[in-house]
Amino acid sequence: MSSRPEILFPLFAEITKLEGVGPKVAQHLSTIGLDKPRDVLFSLPYSVVDRRRRDTIQGADLPGIVTVSVTIGAHKAPRNRSGAYRVTVNDAATSFQLVFFHARGDYLQKQLPVGEERLVSGRVELFDGIAQMVHPDHMLPEDEAGSIPDFEPVYHLTSGVTLKTMTKAAASALRLAPNLAEWIDPRQKALAQWPDWKDAIETAHRPEGLKDTAPTVPARERLAYDEFFAHQLTLALARSQLKRAPGRVSQATGKLQAKVLAALPYRPTGAQQRAISEIADDMATPHRMNRLLQGDVGAGKTLVAFMAMLNAVEAGGQGVMMAPTEILARQHLQGLRPLAEQAGVVVEILTGRDKGKERRAKLDALQAGNIHILVGTHAVFQKDVAFHDLRLAIVDEQHRFGVRQRLELGKKGAQADVLVMTATPIPRSLALAQYGDMDVSVLDEKPPGRQPITTVMVSDARTDEVVDRLRRAVAEGKQAYWVCPLVEESEVMDLTAAEDRFKMLRAALGEGICGLVHGQMPPPEKDAAMADFAAGKTKVLVATTVIEVGVDVPNATIMVIERAESFGLAQLHQLRGRVGRGDQASTCLLLYQAPLSENGLKRLKVMRDTNDGFKISETDLEMRGAGDLIGTAQSGLPRFRIADIESQAALMAIAQSDARKLLNDDPTLKTDRGKAARVLLWLMEQDQAIRLISVG
Repeated sequence: MSSRPEILFPLFAEITKLEGVGPKVAQHLSTIGLDKPRDVLFSLPYSVVDRRRRDTIQGADLPGIVTVSVTIGAHKAPRNRSGAYRVTVNDAATSFQLVFFHARGDYLQKQLPVGEERLVSGRVELFDGIAQMVHPDHMLPEDEAGSIPDFEPVYHLTSGVTLKTMTKAAASALRLAPNLAEWIDPRQKALAQWPDWKDAIETAHRPEGLKDTAPTVPARERLAYDEFFAHQLTLALARSQLKRAPGRVSQATGKLQAKVLAALPYRPTGAQQRAISEIADDMATPHRMNRLLQGDVGAGKTLVAFMAMLNAVEAGGQGVMMAPTEILARQHLQGLRPLAEQAGVVVEILTGRDKGKERRAKLDALQAGNIHILVGTHAVFQKDVAFHDLRLAIVDEQHRFGVRQRLELGKKGAQADVLVMTATPIPRSLALAQYGDMDVSVLDEKPPGRQPITTVMVSDARTDEVVDRLRRAVAEGKQAYWVCPLVEESEVMDLTAAEDRFKMLRAALGEGICGLVHGQMPPPEKDAAMADFAAGKTKVLVATTVIEVGVDVPNATIMVIERAESFGLAQLHQLRGRVGRGDQASTCLLLYQAPLSENGLKRLKVMRDTNDGFKISETDLEMRGAGDLIGTAQSGLPRFRIADIESQAALMAIAQSDARKLLNDDPTLKTDRGKAARVLLWLMEQDQAIRLISVG
């Protein structure tokens, strides 16, 4: 079944099929992502107007919405065009005025004939002691009063679309909603007391009071769960695709690993040992490994990654480690080389810079199996790169690497295990949303001997003191980073900020002390400036955020972040993690521009008070929301219409285990519940998942 089921056709028809939606309104709706009846159905009201009838406006909470039956009295036209047209009306106890601007008197006299009864509803306010309803929302003869609901839903609108139009469209989309078979596990549904899908969607569009718009009411919670469940089903299908793909059994001997462990000056942390053995167990099964290694800055991911690759080498195969940039790839190479020497394995690097003979020689050695471990950029995936026996692929910094690329990666080494590393601690709810197809190992301890980093907030009025402090540190042979502010959207301004700061520090500290790195530099220059700093030739590196990921200079003990309030928490945490990599105590100075906003202050205080990346990312999630945290555009994070990743993390976890269980019991979704789940995938537009089933 690889085409959309017929029962859903009406929901995927043209949006102009909905009542009150012509071509023009359709264009406006499209700007807020509403292109078909299904989208309108999932665009739930966010608030409610109480339009229950009262006998009189007396005693009502004013200003406020009132719905009341009135007898029409005198009309009073304005003296000039811009004045107000007033109609006096009487309810059961008092009189008040209906007020209209730019009104046509003849139209109003037809609508509101003197002496007749009308039901009016709108906002009543007091002006100079006189109650007025300006531009009533509804004015109807008594026999049409039934068309005003007691509680009127309020929808998100866009220019050119009125609430009336939207309400009509939603009501007509509801009429198209079919009865669908149940895809939720019956026990889960009973436990949570959720209604059927169609009842849920109808209830959600007809709230009876503000409480009914809360995400925790059964109808809405069920609809949120449906979104999570469809998403987790897609991830679980991708996962089972990789799991089903026959893997290679890579049985390690432990010989090479023992050499490395013996040579280490410290013992691996409990978290490292746990991750190393989880990975070894995965690699020893005949299924493809698909694991995420998540560790805070400085938690020792390199060692775990290297041990994983030694599993592959001990079993007679090869490992590859892919980084998003050349600088990072070289960094990995530096980190792995000393370990590789202990184990006696050959490590080589391949980047876009390798050309001609040199590149050819590397490719030949790789194909012959003479290179055991290859480190590189995405160049390692080019057509002419062939491995002798690739067993393990490690991908660094997952952000630039979604589910699709994970499936792609699997094709290169026909049966290679996949390990993804990320240095960004991600709150569990997001980890589930983004990496729900993977098994997760977490490094949550710091290796021994790491000095804590002292973080201090300093107002930029005291910049001179900071420069003095740098002068003393440099005299003692220490090194420092100075990160320039993030100038919104303008690389040119980023550049000027960095160059001005560089000149100022050069003047203050002397020639040859400072280096400069920014995003606009050609890569070779950037690498050269980094290399000078790493080698200790320059003592202070002035940089834009290009140094956020990966650079490792153990002698750098001071990190100055200018205009720290303009950075996100995750970024501040990553930047701070560039120092404190050796055995000396390090300092991070957060230079801020007063006055700080409430959020800016909160962010900097969290940085000052904790070094725990997971704690920081939880705060970041609370403050900014999921899309910003990972940068929605390239995050691979789904956009949910109803569900909320932050507040409904527990639902996401249930959806994940339920989706995995369903696929485990019914891998091809052939049972009644499986077929219902297929309909859900179509409903939630998870076409990618449908293709995975049809492939399977």
